[in-house]
Amino acid sequence: MNILKKVNSVRRNLMQGMTKKISGSTINQNLPMINKDAVKTVLICRPNHRLGNQLLITPLVQEVTNTFPNCKIDLFVKGNVAPIIFENYENVDSIIKLPKKHFNDLLPYLNGWLALKKKHYDLVINVDKNSSSGRLSTKFAKSDYKLFGDEETDFESKYTDHRHIAKYPVYSLRSYLSKLGIPNKENPIPTLDIKLSPSELAEAKLELEKLIDKDKKTICLFTFATGAKCYSETWWNEIYDRLKRDYSDYNIVELLPVENVSQIGFKAPSFYSKDIRQIAAFIANTDIFIGADSGMMHLASASKTPTVGLFSVTVVDKYLPYGNNSVAVDTNTMNTDDIMNLVDSILAKTN
Repeated sequence: MNILKKVNSVRRNLMQGMTKKISGSTINQNLPMINKDAVKTVLICRPNHRLGNQLLITPLVQEVTNTFPNCKIDLFVKGNVAPIIFENYENVDSIIKLPKKHFNDLLPYLNGWLALKKKHYDLVINVDKNSSSGRLSTKFAKSDYKLFGDEETDFESKYTDHRHIAKYPVYSLRSYLSKLGIPNKENPIPTLDIKLSPSELAEAKLELEKLIDKDKKTICLFTFATGAKCYSETWWNEIYDRLKRDYSDYNIVELLPVENVSQIGFKAPSFYSKDIRQIAAFIANTDIFIGADSGMMHLASASKTPTVGLFSVTVVDKYLPYGNNSVAVDTNTMNTDDIMNLVDSILAKTN
């Protein structure tokens, strides 16, 4: 495992060195202005397998759909999560998937890259300007109009939230298109959205009702996270005990991770599932979600549930949940009282 990590580290450094100069705004190539009605095919490149990172491109997909309602969108991603996330996105056409572990699946990995050459796109968008594979795939794809993400930065002084990883590519796209004849939009950035169906929500409601008093509102906890983002059992038990005391007229349920562990020792009624959409629908039926920065936090945000995101090591303004009365908590500077005050404020808005 350590050898593989070292190999991957070397590979990433090599790729970043090779691709850091890949750019080239098509605005500087004397191409004609874009005919909005003529944009029928768009490729969005985000070759990353993490749940959170793929949920974070849903605002960009919505933006592209709103701007070019008659277009079909292809996604260039990694892993098997994207087809689940974008199941109900009618404008998403093809999903080109790289295997999660390309050293073990070299042929599918190569085929994924070759698939980029099978179609000519009206527009290609790289989501993460710091992704070497994203820049390379944008360069490799066939299109006259390509957005790498680092050329159009005039919005950085205008929007205080431009550093957010879901918002930056939308601002970048708007700026890029404004220079190609499509007026810049000033409407809010779309929020994360997994587009749950009524049947998914109804089925999850039945699952939740097996655990709770239906006459009470429900607080959902997710006490796990990977690595240094995971808070200690002591920390979580303090939060749980405080919630039990201050919100005795609320249900408290715990959403369990795939590892099936609990930082509060399974004290609360718990829900376990490996089905991403079922988990999102379960959260959507609760009134507030509290959890550390993780894929589950972004899934809660995409379920449209007010989300309290807990941050201790990651960059808050890059990953914070937004919309739907969601808030971020920097636990390095905020204590339990501060968290409870935020919970109070959110729940007051849902009553």
